[in-house]
Amino acid sequence: MRRTSRLIRVAVGVASLALAATACGGTSGEGGDDGGDDKGLAIAYDVGGKGDQSFNDAAYAGLERAKKEFGYKTADIEPTDGETDADKEQRLTSLAKQGYNPVIGVGFAYGPAMKAVAAKYPDTTFGIVDSVVEGKNVASLVFAENEASYLAGVVAAKATKSKTVGFVGGVDVPLIHKFQAGYEQGVKDTDPKVKVVSQYLTQTAEEGGFSSPDKGKAAAEGQIEKKADVVYAAAGLSGQGVIEAAAKAKVWAIGVDSDQYKQEALATYKDSILTSALKDINGAVFALAKSVEDGKPLTGTHTFDLKSDGVGLSDSNPKFAEVPGAEEAVEKAKAGIVDGSIKVATE
Repeated sequence: MRRTSRLIRVAVGVASLALAATACGGTSGEGGDDGGDDKGLAIAYDVGGKGDQSFNDAAYAGLERAKKEFGYKTADIEPTDGETDADKEQRLTSLAKQGYNPVIGVGFAYGPAMKAVAAKYPDTTFGIVDSVVEGKNVASLVFAENEASYLAGVVAAKATKSKTVGFVGGVDVPLIHKFQAGYEQGVKDTDPKVKVVSQYLTQTAEEGGFSSPDKGKAAAEGQIEKKADVVYAAAGLSGQGVIEAAAKAKVWAIGVDSDQYKQEALATYKDSILTSALKDINGAVFALAKSVEDGKPLTGTHTFDLKSDGVGLSDSNPKFAEVPGAEEAVEKAKAGIVDGSIKVATE
């Protein structure tokens, strides 16, 4: 099986994308040796912030890559607890005022704030991950999460012995519904006899659905009590609790967004992380930064899917190859999705 975890190679980024067309506090980093005022990429994190070993950290990897490649100053700003759209708007405004370009909001929650701020700074390129915002200077970076999740479902159906698998969603919103829909379809298409037990941690992000490992752990423990022996989490930082619970119970966890088997902070549990459904947020962030650096800023909506290697499935854990029939089933499913013979649901 070809290592789809190599998805980080996405300098797809610029090629495929081109074809397709701090006031609130936190942390910041500076790069470059010239000490001048050259300011480049800035990112504003979603709930959970840097260190989630998943969604936000993938964006940070793209920022670090741009900083190294272009030798300019960068900034990465943390969210605050219970913040409003006005707080997000203030954060994006501050970054634009300071001269950073592009400015990227990591997560759909930045939608309203970005629409307002981008209109006020027409000479700055803005990017948003996981949402579509209309604007002449905005690039919407969206992903086919359902396709990667379908592959995760295929693996779960092949790996389960109890014929019960779990799904833990961080927040009950359309974006996470895409993960659930793809996963459940992948499971059922592979083995209709496998039951999927699903749960959302919260109704809103403000309640901590993406930032509470304790909530994730409790949900996973409940599913494991119901005989789930594979649990997939699309829950940001909360997913760490799901992985911990799976490791403790000696069942499989499936990670999300980043290759969580390789995350240093999760090393204690890595043998229980069978695979991860990947989104190349790293590559998307870098691609937007490079387009600005090249003087040809990307705008409009750009979709990263399985066909462009914008999403995929990791096979870093050697135990993945030991799951009977998993590699072959994943390759067959991937081919079907790419050629259109398999249509993956989004809700």
